[in-house]
Amino acid sequence: MAVGQNLDALKEFGVYSSDHEKIISYLKDNNINTVAMESTGSYWQSLFMALQKAGFEVFLVSGHQTKNVRAKTDVKDCQWIQKLHSLGLLRGCFLPDEQTLKLRTLNRHRLSLIEESAKMANKMQKALRLCNFRLDAVINDITGKSGRAIMEAILSGERDGNKLSQLANNRCRKSKKEIAEALQGHYNDELMFELGDCYDLYKIIQVKIETCDKKIEQLLKSYLVGDSQIDQGVKITQKQIKGKNQVKFDLPQLSYQYYGVDLFAIESVSMNTVLTLITEIGQGIYKFKTAKQFSSFLRLSPNNKVSGGKLISSRTPKGANKLSIALRNAANTIDRIKKGSLVSFFKRIAYKKGRAAAITATARKLAVIIWNMIVKKQQYKPLAEDVYRELIKVKVIKNIQHQMKKLNIVTDDLLIT
Repeated sequence: MAVGQNLDALKEFGVYSSDHEKIISYLKDNNINTVAMESTGSYWQSLFMALQKAGFEVFLVSGHQTKNVRAKTDVKDCQWIQKLHSLGLLRGCFLPDEQTLKLRTLNRHRLSLIEESAKMANKMQKALRLCNFRLDAVINDITGKSGRAIMEAILSGERDGNKLSQLANNRCRKSKKEIAEALQGHYNDELMFELGDCYDLYKIIQVKIETCDKKIEQLLKSYLVGDSQIDQGVKITQKQIKGKNQVKFDLPQLSYQYYGVDLFAIESVSMNTVLTLITEIGQGIYKFKTAKQFSSFLRLSPNNKVSGGKLISSRTPKGANKLSIALRNAANTIDRIKKGSLVSFFKRIAYKKGRAAAITATARKLAVIIWNMIVKKQQYKPLAEDVYRELIKVKVIKNIQHQMKKLNIVTDDLLIT
């Protein structure tokens, strides 16, 4: 902890709660009002909250702002951050409010449970494959209704492939005969033991996911008490819920009450996209003054580097923002929609610069649309496809005219003699 640039202005503290109290007393004794600290994994969080509760204005800054060309040590970093902060050169990072922080903790825990569930499903599939039970070859999802029924029968001691095939749902694409042939394998006691353990863990994790969903729903509803923004005259868009890991509560209605706009009206925006927005950003979206700031925070805007009037680089900066990933996933599926201005935009960018660039550009456009809808309270009204094409046509004509003017080309020069 540095309160000045001299060596006597530096002091070292421990990491326990009692040491946090000593830090607070030390800062108050030196008449400190604001504190700057670097974001280092999850180590900063407990001290950050302790300083905030003590009444200090705390700036959490990223390592990009505090890079030092000198040899790196804890003492030199401490002095450098103190100097930059005293000169007013540091900006605080975006941090969600307390309500959003609680929702974010639950949702990230939910995502970790889904990952563990997927691991158990993969281990079950591997155990079956090693026994030459090719259940994955005849059923798309072994953890679905048919797959679970067959696995439960196998674990109960059933060995007849024909009887096992009868447990499959009639909607399966493969015939009962093909399923029966796929279930003729050799049994291994150790692999069956592994299969049973993984299946039990899978069921436990699924119960935990449902419990987590109820907790998120309960917490979200508690934030809406007395602040309902629902308009009975507005018809909220209801999309088909696909995937067994989607939340089971009425998120479209709750999100409308939370923001006052129908976010599900946007093409390709799914339950996961809106849930990530609520749990990662929440009401903090109003802290961003413009849509450009919001898209830049998500690292979806080009990082233009200009020197001497020349554009050196315009690559999009790397990042692992949860909402940015959700928007990219939404953009990646937008070409499945038959028509619309966003679909035309995606295909146009993909044709010019490739699919990866189209995903980033469309994700940025989705971020801009979401910001305008929430902050400006604008309902989503997509452009008609013919109107969008006309706007592109006008833009292309203006670009051509600009190039002709730049090269001193007149219309007569274009005539073929």
